Amino acid sequence: MDTAVNVILAGALAVAWLAAGLVADALPGASTARELRHRAGILTALVAAGAAVFVAVPLVTLLGPGGSEAAPAALLPAVPALFALTVGVRRLGLVRRGAGAFAAAPHTPVPPALRAAAAHPLVLVPLQVTGLAAIVGLPIAAGLVHVPGSDVAGIAVTVMAAAVVAIGIRAAVRHSRLSLQALAPIGRGRPRVPVDTR
Repeated sequence: MDTAVNVILAGALAVAWLAAGLVADALPGASTARELRHRAGILTALVAAGAAVFVAVPLVTLLGPGGSEAAPAALLPAVPALFALTVGVRRLGLVRRGAGAFAAAPHTPVPPALRAAAAHPLVLVPLQVTGLAAIVGLPIAAGLVHVPGSDVAGIAVTVMAAAVVAIGIRAAVRHSRLSLQALAPIGRGRPRVPVDTR
């Protein structure tokens, strides 16, 4: 199959999942419930587009003449995408429904608990890792790197593993901070028990 077609497929995969990762990163920063619901809707559409490209890769490979490097390039982001499509989409749906509960008052500030749910690592990490893996797959689709048996591929996987750890730690720290903000009003509102000093 033509190298240009492989690069277009791999590029579309990378663009869709990178955009999803960026929108997911901005999701907890929404100021109102309506904005959060809007961002969650855009994110759902981007994830659906990324899934559609995953379906298109084997179809184009089967229909096109000769072998294709697009399929091996799509295998790398397939595992994190599977997590995103199973666990992440379910959590994203909960966030969207939670923001939709404020439809009557769309300018309501995002409650801290809903903001923490939007920042959950299972929403953010699979999307960003899928986008990163799709970028790593671009040289494979272009035929510049051959898998297996390439030293460059081994280095890329090592760098990607380090990036995954960094993304995971950052997401966990942010989620923890926002979760504490959600619990802070509970701690402040606790009634004080009078102490008998007699």
